[in-house]
Amino acid sequence: MRTRSDGGRLARRAAIAVVQLWGAATLCFAMLHLIPGDPVDIIMGNQALVSPELKAQVRAEYGLDDPVVAQYLRLLGELVRGDLGTSYQLQRPVWGALAEQVLPTAELAGAALLLAVLLAVGAAVLVPERSRVARTVFSGLEMVAVSLPQYWLGILLITFLSLRWHLFPVIEAGTWRSLVLPAVAVALPIAGTLAQVLREEMDTALAQPFVTAARARGAGALAVRTGHALRHCLVPATTLTGWFIGSLLGGSVLIEQVFGRPGLGQVALTAVTNKDLPMVTGVVMLAAAVFVVVNLLVEVSYLIIDPRVHRDGT
Repeated sequence: MRTRSDGGRLARRAAIAVVQLWGAATLCFAMLHLIPGDPVDIIMGNQALVSPELKAQVRAEYGLDDPVVAQYLRLLGELVRGDLGTSYQLQRPVWGALAEQVLPTAELAGAALLLAVLLAVGAAVLVPERSRVARTVFSGLEMVAVSLPQYWLGILLITFLSLRWHLFPVIEAGTWRSLVLPAVAVALPIAGTLAQVLREEMDTALAQPFVTAARARGAGALAVRTGHALRHCLVPATTLTGWFIGSLLGGSVLIEQVFGRPGLGQVALTAVTNKDLPMVTGVVMLAAAVFVVVNLLVEVSYLIIDPRVHRDGT
């Protein structure tokens, strides 16, 4: 049953989420204004020979001749209204451009997260605690997975599984086969970290009295792990999974470049290169919003997984 302290905790988390979104918008605005270059040149495109009068007109139209503080306050006001503005380069609303690229990135992130969770849970549940050889082997595999840079792993997968053995296409948009290699490249480092946390928590849970009682009732090793111990591993694993979800957009930038996939990563890279302030702000705010929402959902999930976390005030 929920208590008043639970509601207060969630309210504080919501307030923190607002501050995080404001911080993301502020940092993005400051960084882009420190990058050398004139946004008017991006807006004008290839029209290099334009009169100063036309440049001044364009600058006034987009409000770029206003003081920096005024531009910042205008940006915050537009974000509060849900208006991300118009892309300097694409000359179209940022929301529309982002909406076209969300699905490929969401597919990659979802597939990678599902694969990572399945691998990590499998490693935590299936590795016997008394088998020193198996635990050593899996610990080594986890360390290797954690240490592998995603872009380098992607290049290896393309080299061997695509170019040499022809098992998967390098570029074949719109099919599940084209999603396998980039999902594996993103998932393996995540799975390695998550598996380490799950196995450590599993060892702690298996030493608890309730596990001894379950074994005394005749429960088998797999039943004890899946039906009793696994639930007690979910709080730290859920926290870590929430962080991974929030960071998947950043990880997708390099992977989408390596595999030539469409998505928000390509949009973000192009926008930063061209100093497209509205588009960069849109990508940053979308990523920050996903991170904030996921963390709020993780906080709510604690009430279901283990309400004692809130009772203890942790």
